[in-house]
Amino acid sequence: MAGLPAPRTAADRINVLLVEDDEGDAVLVEALLEEVEADVALHRARTLREAERLLQAADCVLLDLGLPDTTGLDGLTRLLAHPAPVAIIVLTGLNDEHQGTRAVAAGAEDYLVKGQVDGVGLARSIRYAVGRKHAEETQRQLRDEQLLASEKTRLERGLLPSPIMHGEDIGWEVRYRPGGSRMLLGGDFYDVVRTPDGTLQLLIGDVCGHGPDEAAIGVFLRIAWRALVLAGQEPSRVLRTLHEILQHERHQPGLFTTACMVTISPDRRWARVYLAGHPEPMLLVGDRVVELPRDRAGLPLGVLPESTWSGLDVPLPQGWSMLLYTDGLVEGRVQGDPERLGSERLIDLIGEITASRPDWARKPATLLDSVISKVKELNGGELDDDMAVLLISDRD
Repeated sequence: MAGLPAPRTAADRINVLLVEDDEGDAVLVEALLEEVEADVALHRARTLREAERLLQAADCVLLDLGLPDTTGLDGLTRLLAHPAPVAIIVLTGLNDEHQGTRAVAAGAEDYLVKGQVDGVGLARSIRYAVGRKHAEETQRQLRDEQLLASEKTRLERGLLPSPIMHGEDIGWEVRYRPGGSRMLLGGDFYDVVRTPDGTLQLLIGDVCGHGPDEAAIGVFLRIAWRALVLAGQEPSRVLRTLHEILQHERHQPGLFTTACMVTISPDRRWARVYLAGHPEPMLLVGDRVVELPRDRAGLPLGVLPESTWSGLDVPLPQGWSMLLYTDGLVEGRVQGDPERLGSERLIDLIGEITASRPDWARKPATLLDSVISKVKELNGGELDDDMAVLLISDRD
């Protein structure tokens, strides 16, 4: 014979809040529940104001509509507006049954007519009301998660574009990862456009902060940059325009964005680099890594109203590659060292990898994956900050 189920503990009982000012009706409800030994913990409030103070601990509310401090469905409306989800059963008199149907239409789980319900029916109504409320809350959470996933997809589509490229003389690889285990993307963004004359335009940027608002700003800036580049706008003017857009679109004063913009000539023998408070790119030639000078670096976008940016001309040797990245790649920790990784140690790390893999230029994807894997290993796990890495290579 199967053993009897373990008795329910006080923690398992349904917490029922009876909101009733009539002593006789309150005693009747308590007697009905005791009669059937219902697994409930009954609490009492005599006014709506008192009920609102006790609502947080309740699973179910038995609500009399005829309270001294409410009229009609006002009490129900106030309890439904409470942030904590709770099942509400309305108690009505025989002559007010129509109020019960109106209450259910307004959001109550059920209504009961005083004097026409026994203990079994009352206990069953409480259990069903709590079950329905839990089911509704589960469905609401599911819908919220679906909306969140949909929002993430839309933001991801805006932040992770399909580069406009033509020809097979330029190769590109990109990696993008949100920091930690966050569901939403942060504010890192990038784009690549090759114009009809063969000029290659690159952008990588980082909106300070994390979350959907910062991601939306990143989308605004990336799309604006692409439109300006395709319209043939002069690069320094492009940065100025992005600066103005950020000032108008940001959701809080002082929010800024770092950016690196690179223009590579059609013959792929020189580049002009614009830095707006962003880490400088790295030039890779064979197993050598060259960090470009920062003597033309300007302030981040959105800092000072009259900021300007000028470019640094960089010659490109045969077989070059250029690595652009956001600071999430270098702000990871190195276990056993209080300092962050930093760009200097990143250069050493890339140099070690390229020296051990002479054929990396034919498989640039493996270089990016190896660098990111090593950075994560040094950090002791996933990176905390968002990270975007873009590698452009001359294939001639």
